[in-house]
Amino acid sequence: MNSFPAEAISRSRVLVVGDVMLDRYWFGEVERISPEAPVPVVRVARREDRLGGAANVARNVAALGGHVTLVGVLGQDEAGDSVRRLATEAGIQGDLIADNELHTTLKMRVLGRQQQLLRVDFEQHPSQASLDAVDAALARHMANHDIVVLSDYAKGVLTRVESLIALARNAGIPVLVDPKGDDYSRYRGATLVTPNRSEMQQAVGRWSSEAELTDRAQRLRADLDLEALLVTRSEQGMTLFSDAGRDHTDAQAHEVFDVSGAGDTVLATLAVTRAIGLPWAEAMGWANKAGGIAVGKLGTSIVTASELAGESS
Repeated sequence: MNSFPAEAISRSRVLVVGDVMLDRYWFGEVERISPEAPVPVVRVARREDRLGGAANVARNVAALGGHVTLVGVLGQDEAGDSVRRLATEAGIQGDLIADNELHTTLKMRVLGRQQQLLRVDFEQHPSQASLDAVDAALARHMANHDIVVLSDYAKGVLTRVESLIALARNAGIPVLVDPKGDDYSRYRGATLVTPNRSEMQQAVGRWSSEAELTDRAQRLRADLDLEALLVTRSEQGMTLFSDAGRDHTDAQAHEVFDVSGAGDTVLATLAVTRAIGLPWAEAMGWANKAGGIAVGKLGTSIVTASELAGESS
């Protein structure tokens, strides 16, 4: 593979729209079991907040050297304030809509000795007025960006995803979608959809051979009028389906520590490489390398341009 095109990527402009959340980690030690119930007592020693969901996609775009604008919905609360602060620190241009009726989506994880012991989620769907504001923000920013990324975590910001795709398509701007659920008709007309293995099984059923997967993937791609469909398959690598046929790349031989957020890294890498015009197969190769690095890190994390440049040397 050629060297990582960092200089070209520094001129890329990516618009990320979707479910913004805060990933909160409490790290501690477990030394005893609670006398109140048969559960471990975690003595918290360190706390850390990280951008999650669509915000983690945007953070990865920035880490790879791209210019990124993030559109999402936050509550007027402490978690929302943390997201805004972290986005600014990461170099993300935020257009984050404040919803007074909403609690910012928050995933709180408690870890003892680097093992996750508990996760607590706080979430609710945004108001119709906030969705109107998302529509308006996409229309406002689209002309100044090379590519649109829709990051769907089923938290409600992409409830009107069909109209968002239509807006971008009518403007001639490519749309990459990280999907959720089994109703892929919502994503009709996108440029690329990137289901993982289990999401693909939800959409088309289980397959018993590569030939069967290829047949079902190409039929789904044709039905949805997609330019390409990328199935991320964990230890089996990634498989791209397009008019040119099937293209596969094996997984990178990294130790897997934590897969959370790796899909965000893959999506961000695809966005910046396609924004500068790399072919699908080459973009997939870089995304595969980035995903391999991401799973070797704890929690939602970023992969930098220098790390990918090191992978190519």
